[in-house]
Amino acid sequence: VEMDHQATLDAVRRNGRALQYAAAGLKADRDIVSAAVAQDASALAFAAEELRADREIVLLAVGRCGWALMNAAAALRADHEVVRAAVEQNGRALMFAAG
Repeated sequence: VEMDHQATLDAVRRNGRALQYAAAGLKADRDIVSAAVAQDASALAFAAEELRADREIVLLAVGRCGWALMNAAAALRADHEVVRAAVEQNGRALMFAAG
């Protein structure tokens, strides 16, 4: 299992979107998802639901690409700080805000 974890971590560090091919348990791994969204914010779309609701991970993603807001959990799409960070990165991200 550790080899799968390390191999996945290495893969998402090179290409965040590789997260889409990871096993479900690895899509819920905070270190792997953080590395994936740091490399490519759009990888948030492939993260487990609970990590799409993780404020720190979502802030990392929207800080890199405001459009990542579309893949955040609804509660975070209504969070003022998260929405502000997304809009500062890309004003058009406002269309994905909730509430």
